[in-house]
Amino acid sequence: MTIRDRIFDKIEELDITQKRFSELTGIAESTISDWKKKRTNPTADKIMVICKVLDVTPEWLLSGIEPEGKRGNPKEWYAIDAETESGKLVTAFNAMDKAQQARIMGYVEAMISSGLLE
Repeated sequence: MTIRDRIFDKIEELDITQKRFSELTGIAESTISDWKKKRTNPTADKIMVICKVLDVTPEWLLSGIEPEGKRGNPKEWYAIDAETESGKLVTAFNAMDKAQQARIMGYVEAMISSGLLE
């Protein structure tokens, strides 16, 4: 199954029209129609908005693998919305110098070893 197949299956499952999907994503109806008619996939710059509107992960959209499903492998990376608490935490962590990052990681490792995080 291709990316476009997963998109149209999910649109059908959610019982929304291509027109409504266009309105929700801001992607032109003609572009969505081209995906269907020409059997092409969306460009990379459209993936995140599609995932948000369809309430799916980029991993699922791109590969069809459910992150918590039986077929999935342990996650080696995450896609995080920068406006969420997790996104803000990652942004702040990335803005720190190496010493500050090491200190935060020390706290996290201590919490894990003490059983506060699992």
